[in-house]
Amino acid sequence: MSQPANSAKHNRPATLAELQASGWQSRSVKAEVRDNFLKLLATGTDLFPGILGYENTVIPEISLALLAGHDILFLGEKGQGKSRMMRALPRFLDDAIPYLDLPGCPVHEDPYKPITSQGKRCIAEKSPDQIPIAWWSRDERYAERLAPGTKFADIVGEIDPARLAGGTSMSAEEALHFGLIPRMHRGLFAMNELPELDELVQVGLFNILEERDVQIRGYPIQFDLDVMILFSANPATYNRSGKVIPQLKDRIGSLIQTHYPHDRDAGIQIMEQECDVPLDGDFPVVVPYFMKQIIEEISRSARKSRYIDQTSGVSARFSIANYQTMIASARRRGAVLGEKPAVPRISDLGHLYSSSLGKLEIDLMSSHQMSERQVLDAVIAEAVKSVFTEYVEQHGLEAISQIFAKGVKIEVGDMLPSDHYETLLKRVPPIWDKAFELNASENSAVRASCVEFVLAGLYATDRISRAQRHGIVTYEIG
Repeated sequence: MSQPANSAKHNRPATLAELQASGWQSRSVKAEVRDNFLKLLATGTDLFPGILGYENTVIPEISLALLAGHDILFLGEKGQGKSRMMRALPRFLDDAIPYLDLPGCPVHEDPYKPITSQGKRCIAEKSPDQIPIAWWSRDERYAERLAPGTKFADIVGEIDPARLAGGTSMSAEEALHFGLIPRMHRGLFAMNELPELDELVQVGLFNILEERDVQIRGYPIQFDLDVMILFSANPATYNRSGKVIPQLKDRIGSLIQTHYPHDRDAGIQIMEQECDVPLDGDFPVVVPYFMKQIIEEISRSARKSRYIDQTSGVSARFSIANYQTMIASARRRGAVLGEKPAVPRISDLGHLYSSSLGKLEIDLMSSHQMSERQVLDAVIAEAVKSVFTEYVEQHGLEAISQIFAKGVKIEVGDMLPSDHYETLLKRVPPIWDKAFELNASENSAVRASCVEFVLAGLYATDRISRAQRHGIVTYEIG
């Protein structure tokens, strides 16, 4: 990028004369983003670190939009990383850019191309060695706003009554209070949930995108605003007639369609990356891979369930919160029973109501008399069935089902000690031991998790019956 991080800060020009002598050149913000993006692209640098599952879909489209110099709309359902993608774009700005250090000026003026009357007067009346220069850092050049409740004055501006009371003429530029977009001149501005923005404000944005100027209370401000504008929206509202004015839609350069992970493994990667609950420490937790698969499959099943309103989506945060809850349940058991490491089980999923129900929108027409908990139970059962069926196909069912005697009842629960399961599964057939990736034959906690997985799978595939009472689940094998 343009400036070395630390040592250059103390050597940066402090006056306009020094800036001119340094050879610094002025660029538009979109040219700056494009140039820095190309440099990183040429070196093979990871352009969007921490963004998973978009390598062959979304990221190439963003790349073209940045190279084309477009304002961008990210269109997708909740929890698809739209805000994260927007917040990742400032990394393509210079480390810092110079601006005229003018007292009270709300705009970070380009020293070579001031747009305010105050900046223009400064350049006209003072010699270059008398004009102070300050530096605007990359992190400060990005602003974001949520559309609901946003007023015209918030992002465009308003007449300042205090300045009028002080004698400033209403026709003077100094009487104006600038909103976020003029203040982000030479930076990036993001508007989340665009369809929820008031139509009057949309008209103001349309004018900025078209002419790069603003008009406040009839006072035309012929600013040559230099700003890259980003938007996010949900397809259900963006495509609804009348929610976004056609003129504004027409002037957004690129529409980038986001999506949920295309495969379960990608979803698990995202889930593990975003989970900020450590697995080590005084009470460690070891998570079998099949439990990770089930947590992610719950989200995938929810996205296909006819009982859930699909227009609102099922966020990646759904998987993350459920994963954290499952780990917390296992860790609590480990602390109470002295089991190290604690290993999550199917019975830990009984605590997912708290982390799940607030994130799902139930389709009242399809769910009929089903409660939210019953809908979630159905989704979890479908997820367990899907994962279990894959294990059965790969590793066979007979070898594992033969271990369970017929005509017995088996109790399982999230607070039962692992040795409770010892008599249920004293050994695991080698082919299944390998399937679980952890040595179930030697670790009682892993073995307990395997027992519950098999029982839940047998129940989900209608091979055994199940009853639940006071947190204890009883499986009956007939």
